[in-house]
Amino acid sequence: MSDINLEAAFSLPSGFKIREVSDHTEPRAVASSAPSLGPLTAFTGTFKGHGFNTIFRPDSTATPTPLPIPVPPGGDNVLELNLTLETLSFSPSLGGIPNRGSGTQADAFLNGVPYLQTISDVTIPSQPVGIHFEPGIWLAVPPTTDPAEGATVARMASIPHGTTVEAQGTSFTIAGKPDIRPVDITPFVINSNPQKKIAFPSQTATDDKTARIPQNLAPFITAGTITQAMLTDPNTLLRNHIASQNITSTTVILISSDPASPLFGGGTDNIAFLLGDPAANNPNANAVRMDAQFWIETVEYTIEVPVFEPGQPPLVIHAPTGAEGQPVPKFLVNPPVSIREPRYNTVRTPQIQYPQPVFLNFKGLTWPHVSVATLVPNNPIPVPLSVWTAPAANAPATDAPAAP
Repeated sequence: MSDINLEAAFSLPSGFKIREVSDHTEPRAVASSAPSLGPLTAFTGTFKGHGFNTIFRPDSTATPTPLPIPVPPGGDNVLELNLTLETLSFSPSLGGIPNRGSGTQADAFLNGVPYLQTISDVTIPSQPVGIHFEPGIWLAVPPTTDPAEGATVARMASIPHGTTVEAQGTSFTIAGKPDIRPVDITPFVINSNPQKKIAFPSQTATDDKTARIPQNLAPFITAGTITQAMLTDPNTLLRNHIASQNITSTTVILISSDPASPLFGGGTDNIAFLLGDPAANNPNANAVRMDAQFWIETVEYTIEVPVFEPGQPPLVIHAPTGAEGQPVPKFLVNPPVSIREPRYNTVRTPQIQYPQPVFLNFKGLTWPHVSVATLVPNNPIPVPLSVWTAPAANAPATDAPAAP
């Protein structure tokens, strides 16, 4: 992780903010505050973390995928599995973005947060490979009367395989942890209702002679890094990441390129290569839909602060170790008072989790392409001054047996 250089998503010109253009005749007062970002307020700075990606790739007879153990000819897909390292960086918000109303609908002022998502395959840690690059913008949209909708959010994404996505949705906040339900990667017949699912041997972790990358999962099963439970339900990884965490609240963002009524709009757009023909009847891999759930969690940690005197250089203290291999946040500690003996303090930090199924059509089936990740702030989080006037916390409980 330390070898990855993390940079801001975009470098905006100093003082750049979107707002209304003056009428060029009289000076116009500039609004002192930008429209609310709502749930997007937490999208600040850079987050990092690990995840898991699954994608059924088309396998062409013209360019078949070489595998250690060749599979019988006639197959049309390969299941690729990736252990991932991800960075998600956000730039400052864009300000008041005017969208002009028509008729009785008043002008609507949006606000936006540009972002850059990069994902590398680290299934073999010594051989990281970039597999995803996505610049985009998250938008906060205020309530409108035409259409009659409450406050919504939208995500505009560009993927260099030749797809752009406009996904829309809503948000709400709950107490405690999110309800992380299972997600299924099993392909199904296009437009079948109910879904007619077609499972493949590659979905069986112990089958080491199937069309899959990596083909032999035995070392990963032994290490616990890729398991049958993760193939059956990739969200298993997310539940494992937060199993021992104290999450006090969660903001839930639900978006889709084909949102449910009363929402409408959004969609995907693909280059000709992906469509295969003008009607997309013979696609190479047509991305027809994207759904995503983002959970912005407030995680509470108890950190140990050592002896400290004001005037010393600030301390950087890591949060207690999390799930295996998962990065943990760091806290910038600069007490304004003397700490004469080690003390424990309760601190909070945001954490982002998401599952994202993208649905690809080829060879008569819809193939779920599922990505999941847990992300924590990259930079040390300043501990507020109020912490030092509050009573010290109790030492965190451990699983170690008590001394005799």
